[in-house]
Amino acid sequence: MKKSLFFLVVFACQILSAQTFVKTKTHKKFTGYFNFYYNEANDEVHLEVSKLDEEFLYQTALAAGVGSNDIGLDRGQLGSTAVVKFVKAGNKLLLIQPNLKFRAISNNPEEAKSVSEAFAQSVIYGFPIVEQKYGRYLIDITKFIARDAHGVANRLQSRRQGSYSLDPSRSAMFMERTKAFPKNVEFEAILTFKGKASGSYITSVAPNSQFITVRQHHSFVELPDANYQKRKFDPRSGSFAISYMDYATPITSDIEKKYIVRHRLEKKNPGAFQSEPVEPIIYYLDRGAPEPVKSALLEGGSWWNQAFEAAGYKDAFQIRVLPEGADPLDVRYNVVQWVHRSTRGWSYGGSVVDPRTGEIIKGHVSLGSLRVRQDYLIAQSLVGVSNRSDAQNEALQMALARIRQLSAHEIGHTLGFTHNFAASTNLRASVMDYPHPYVQLKNGEIDLSEAYDDKIGAWDKVSVIYAYQDFPTGMNEEMALEAILEDSFERGLKFISDSDARAPGGAHVDAHLWDNGLDAGRELERVLQVREVAISNFSENNIEDGKTYSHLEDAFVPLYFFHRYQTEAAAKMIGGSDYSYAVKNDGQNVVSPVNPEKERFALTQILETLSVDHLKIPEGLLRKFPPRAYGYGRTRESFKTTNGMTFDALGAAQTASEFTLKYLFHYQRANRLIQQKALFSNNVGLEELIRETIKVTFLEKHNNAYEAEIQNSINIQVLEALLTLGAHKGASFQVKAIVRAELIDLKEWADTNNTAYIKELSERIGSYLKDNSDYVTSSAPKIPDGSPIGSEIRCDFN
Repeated sequence: MKKSLFFLVVFACQILSAQTFVKTKTHKKFTGYFNFYYNEANDEVHLEVSKLDEEFLYQTALAAGVGSNDIGLDRGQLGSTAVVKFVKAGNKLLLIQPNLKFRAISNNPEEAKSVSEAFAQSVIYGFPIVEQKYGRYLIDITKFIARDAHGVANRLQSRRQGSYSLDPSRSAMFMERTKAFPKNVEFEAILTFKGKASGSYITSVAPNSQFITVRQHHSFVELPDANYQKRKFDPRSGSFAISYMDYATPITSDIEKKYIVRHRLEKKNPGAFQSEPVEPIIYYLDRGAPEPVKSALLEGGSWWNQAFEAAGYKDAFQIRVLPEGADPLDVRYNVVQWVHRSTRGWSYGGSVVDPRTGEIIKGHVSLGSLRVRQDYLIAQSLVGVSNRSDAQNEALQMALARIRQLSAHEIGHTLGFTHNFAASTNLRASVMDYPHPYVQLKNGEIDLSEAYDDKIGAWDKVSVIYAYQDFPTGMNEEMALEAILEDSFERGLKFISDSDARAPGGAHVDAHLWDNGLDAGRELERVLQVREVAISNFSENNIEDGKTYSHLEDAFVPLYFFHRYQTEAAAKMIGGSDYSYAVKNDGQNVVSPVNPEKERFALTQILETLSVDHLKIPEGLLRKFPPRAYGYGRTRESFKTTNGMTFDALGAAQTASEFTLKYLFHYQRANRLIQQKALFSNNVGLEELIRETIKVTFLEKHNNAYEAEIQNSINIQVLEALLTLGAHKGASFQVKAIVRAELIDLKEWADTNNTAYIKELSERIGSYLKDNSDYVTSSAPKIPDGSPIGSEIRCDFN
């Protein structure tokens, strides 16, 4: 009898589940994690909801983008990630995003409820119920899918490209990438924005700037099971983190909880020193990447397996070409996309992360396709491409070496790791640094053979071991993790990330972008020597036969400014500090001032970048830089000119000197120099900095008229830097007083000279000393785009 009743119940359930909604009889059905129905005649999508109050992951993305790095709307760009659930309210289903920032992880349901009710939730959308059958609800999600979830219109407006709004008449579902799978369903829509363009970025990429058409993607994804083990975040580990407030925490413990972000990885044989994983982490490369770039990306990405081997895994990380027909936005695939833009731009790595735990569900890398071409240009400017048989291949190999490193770097972000900008001072200890090409002089010749590294770094292994290594049952995980980090610091490894490296007034002596060398000042000395040799060798051989002399000028740009990033690095040694993200009793240096000898050596090298010998473009080269050829006008990558059609050699010197001075005389650095001199009398003070700068600029004399005018151009920038510092609202009273005193001395010196140029400087200082309340900085010609070398703008983490 019981068996018959069981089959009767099952049969009844099958009948009920098979009941078709009246509304969907003319629709095509898609069966998956959510069943949905599509009516082509009306271009409508209806979703079947049978599980109320059950959380799932909602992810948006931009499937087809705009193609402008400056606007920042790229193909494959991830949007927001949210845990959501459907809740019935009257005649509607509300799509609600719970507030996971504030929780009470407690066995007391009332305690959890009190926190849930204390903070706002978000209703993302409300869906009228179209039809209801036996606990199943049908809702129309067409408008939800066809809305501007990615914020395209807002982005265009914020970038001052025009006022646009969604045009439903030019928008539709994109069924080619609307699919259903057992654990996720995917929706995509073609969206057209109508408006009037007001910026050059959008007009340069759109075929008709009145109508901007993109595709936006939406994913409903089953959340992972509860077997994932969270791992405690440590600021010294190099990992990204999620955080939330847990109000059930005892008063004696931190209420804010932080856990690292990582993929789920488990050993098949937990007791083995090295074991294959239960499921490897597999990344898939965009099939659209061309050779030889594709092979370089695969090789560079595969470096991560070296780090996972160090963590006790065999073949835990793999990279393959994306299977034919697979959708790169499908959450089942970690992907490396090859993204095209109209201009070079940043590459970045993002992730779809479970915000409850920090588990990475999908890694998603976007690599700018023009980057490799800029790296090739840098190599071309250094060694030429037509002066010997292997020159072109040498330049190509340097560009491909950079692409390998780029692949490893961006994949690293999607494995859960942040930048380590101190790694370059640790013998290239991490691919998570930004590497400048390490160009050498061998027997007086430029050598590119070691421009970029060819393997994973020692710090990367530490990061992977901390994040992914498993520990035997009974081992104290917290103590084991601490031992991993302490061992790395005993070996001299360092970790310093973005906020300490990116600020113009940054203070860490080792945390720099696009630098090399154990010591920033010593490396600047070496870079200037390389630059000098490369400029002395620069000729028509640096471009291919048949190219215009405008191309030759463009090839000279990265060479002339070849020292720019190492100059920035060396500037941080002035008033700089050596410090770490130390925790109590970990043995690391907490904070100490820069060594005064190293500080002064760095200052000497920085001031060398303001010398006429350094900034003067050889007169022979100037005769190879005519006005631009027809059809090859100046771009953002070109030297800027105040001379109209002709090349501006004085403007180039102004640009380069202004670049140095904006770091050297940054108001935060000046403020620190006051404090540093008071605490450490042997270190550089602000007065010394100003006087040494004036000594190597204003007090230099030249008999050659060209060199004299270069010096005048440099001096103007030094004066502007001092005037700007003295008038800056963020400069301390002491800084303003010292700058004023030095300007008075400089004016007295100027008053003893009799040239029109010096008299003008004296009058400018005099006017400033009387009243600088409305002072406006006079800028040099803008420096051509630089970072990233070869391609903010960001390394995204979602």
